[in-house]
Order: sequence, then C-alpha cells, then structure tokens
Amino acid sequence: MIGALMLDIAGTELTQEDIELLRAPQVGGMILFARNIESPQQVRALTDHMRQIRPDILIAVDQEGGRVQRLKTGFTLLPAMGRFGELYQQQPEQAIQLAEQCGWLMATEVLAVGIDFSFAPVLDINDLSDVIGDRGFAKNPQDIVPLASAFMKGMQQAGMANTGKHFPGHGSVQADSHVAAAIDHRSYDEIHQKDMQTFIQLMPQLDALMPAHVIYEQVDPNPAGFSPFWVQEILRKQLGFDGVLFSDDLSMQAACVAGGADARLQAALSAGCDMGLVCNDRSSACLALDSIEHLALPHQQRLERMRGKIPELKIGNTLELGDVWQSHKAQIEKFKDSF
Repeated sequence: MIGALMLDIAGTELTQEDIELLRAPQVGGMILFARNIESPQQVRALTDHMRQIRPDILIAVDQEGGRVQRLKTGFTLLPAMGRFGELYQQQPEQAIQLAEQCGWLMATEVLAVGIDFSFAPVLDINDLSDVIGDRGFAKNPQDIVPLASAFMKGMQQAGMANTGKHFPGHGSVQADSHVAAAIDHRSYDEIHQKDMQTFIQLMPQLDALMPAHVIYEQVDPNPAGFSPFWVQEILRKQLGFDGVLFSDDLSMQAACVAGGADARLQAALSAGCDMGLVCNDRSSACLALDSIEHLALPHQQRLERMRGKIPELKIGNTLELGDVWQSHKAQIEKFKDSF
C-alpha cells in the first residue's frame, strides 16, 4: 500500500532510521537529491535496497534538465527546456523531435537506476519568474504545448509517468517560492487565459500535476496546493483531472503560511492532494508523518499509475543502455553543446 507522505534521506545509503521510516504505512514515496547520488551503480543499489524494505514505495527525482538535474555523474547532462523553445522559433519540427528524444533519454536513464519517475516537465511560461526562467519551454502556451507534448510522449514511450508543474502557473510571479511568499495579483480570467492554457491543453496527456506554492490572491487566500477551490473545484470538477496531485515541497518558505509541517501536510491532503512532500528537514518529516498516522491511505489506483517500468538490469558505474539510447544521447549532447 502507498502512503500519503514523500520524504528524503541524507546520504548515499540507508541508515537504520531511514529503514524504520520506510516501514511506516503512511510513507508512500522517497525523493532523491544530488547528495544521494554517486554513480549509476550506487543509485541502483540504493533504490533496490529501498524496495527490499518497502516493495511498494514510489521513488522520484527532479531530473528536468538544465540547472535542475540531480543525476549527473555517469548520466547524460540534459539541456534546459528553454533551449528547445529557442530552436522552435527557427526549426519547429527539429525542436519537437529533439524534445521527444530528450524525454525518452531522461526517462530511460532514470528508470534504469530504479527510480519510478522524474517530476517533469515544467509547464510554466518563461516570463517574470527567475526561479522558472529557462526551466520553462517558452514564453507562451502555443509554443510550450507542442514541445512539452513531445517531451512527455518520449517519457511515456520509455515507461515513465509525467508530472506537469506548477499548476495553475508560476511563471508570472517574480518571487521564488522556495525562499519567499509568492503572490500573484491577477484575476482568475487573466490566469486562465494565459498561464493555465498550457495545463488545460495538455491535460489529456498528463499523469500527475504539482500545484504551485503561489497565492493567487484575487482567487483564493491559500496557495494553490492548499486550496480546495483550485484543487477540487477547478482541477477535479471543472477540468475533470483524474491524475495524481503531488504537493510541492512543504518545507519551502511559501508553504509556511499554513503553519508547521504537520499542518501543511494536512492542509495539502484535505485540499485534495494525493501525496505531500516534506524534504530536507527530517524532524519536520517525522512531525508530518505522526500527524497523518491515523488518516485513511490515499487513492491507491491513482498513485499506482506513477509506478515506472523499471528494467531488470545490472548497472555499472557508467550506463550502457543500447543502440537507441546511444543514438538519442549523441543527438541531445550535440544539441546541448551547440549553445
């Protein structure tokens, strides 16, 4: 059974405390960070160990490309998604083909080391937000949609579910929600006509979404991930989204409006999120876990869709994943090196 909390570990292998936490029924996921990564072989050993302890655990990572990729040594260094948007202005067909190859390549490497999914792609527009910037494919939905669709198609062909982030859009907010409260002053109509269009148009293809830690103050006083209006009224009812909803990291500064980690997790779950993330703060993760111990487990069938097609492979310190992988890797590295 899959629980409602995703948390992290400090090192490159499991401690006894990590093992005990993994056994808690309400722990449903583990997310890996750069500090957990030494080599492909070590990551696969770590994820295999996690599954020995807890066979049904979901394991995730942020492997977007550009400045957000945790798996580096021994893995393909991916371009920022904004590079595809730049190419799309001159050569749209080539940009779409490369975006699909990049999605497949990322997913294939992540799955090979025993990780179910990457929280990708970013569907925010590249507008005011420095924290989004070239993590977004382009500056407008009509360019983002074909590129993100191709990237997700590649992910799905490799056997990985996708997660679009950060609904209904973080790109038009300057504040970095990791370190500050992020407030969007626009009306619902303005947000709907601009930032939300990417999410709406791609919704048939989306497996999961991550709401933004942004307060859209003209719409609701709560950050989107704590808001029954955004989660239940808009996403579930109006837009008919039946995929998984992950909270963004509840340790981020913009989430502090809800109180301590226990209150934040409960706020996210009661708003309608399926799983909450509490990262980089073990004491907060334990507090959050204790607070939901007696809650019902989340929607199992929905969360089960996030399980990746992890191959039975013996992984060495360098990846060797076949001819298609080699070809896509060469294409993406050539494209990345052209900037």
